[in-house]
Amino acid sequence: MTTEAVADMIQSGLYVILKCALPILLVSMAIGLLVSIFQTVTSIQEQTLTFVPKLLGIFLTLMFLGNWMMSSIVEFTQELWHTFSYYVHK
Repeated sequence: MTTEAVADMIQSGLYVILKCALPILLVSMAIGLLVSIFQTVTSIQEQTLTFVPKLLGIFLTLMFLGNWMMSSIVEFTQELWHTFSYYVHK
């Protein structure tokens, strides 16, 4: 296995991780921002107020995008297994 093959494999893996994690992170960040603005406007300084909305947002995101995320991960894993002989040649 060459260093270019390892670099390509790592790059593909990081791309899949980023592609699958980004929607969840963006939803969590957007909800946190909205709750922070709400807290600022109403002068409510409760630290645990963001927990439930973020949890619901992440849950809904996983419900709507979970199938796509899982198929992306499975596709990447299948690609690795199909090219396995290329990575372990003598």
